[in-house]
Amino acid sequence: MEKQQHAEPWYATALRAGLELVGWIGLPIALWPHSLLLAIGVDVLLIGVPALLQTPGDKPGTVVAVPGWVTVLMVLAELAGAVTAAGLLFPGWAAVLVTLLALACCGTELPRWRRLLSR
Repeated sequence: MEKQQHAEPWYATALRAGLELVGWIGLPIALWPHSLLLAIGVDVLLIGVPALLQTPGDKPGTVVAVPGWVTVLMVLAELAGAVTAAGLLFPGWAAVLVTLLALACCGTELPRWRRLLSR
């Protein structure tokens, strides 16, 4: 039986989702001139894998159940993708801003990560 879903603050969800979009859009754009397969592959990893692998009780509708630490690693990969894309595509000040937002996101994710890792 799946555990009860826990609500997280709207700002934590919004911050994570915004940074995910930076990575999902930015990394393929940055990689496209070098390798079409790599550009597509990075989105398969950043979008497709988290869509299939979920920790039961974290979000509704688990397709393939994984332990909490896997979900934490996937979020960290998403944040790393956003920071990398910003560093490759954005002016320096914007890349620094994305990096600071990613660090703030780690802070807003801590309650969720603690819950995921305590299972």
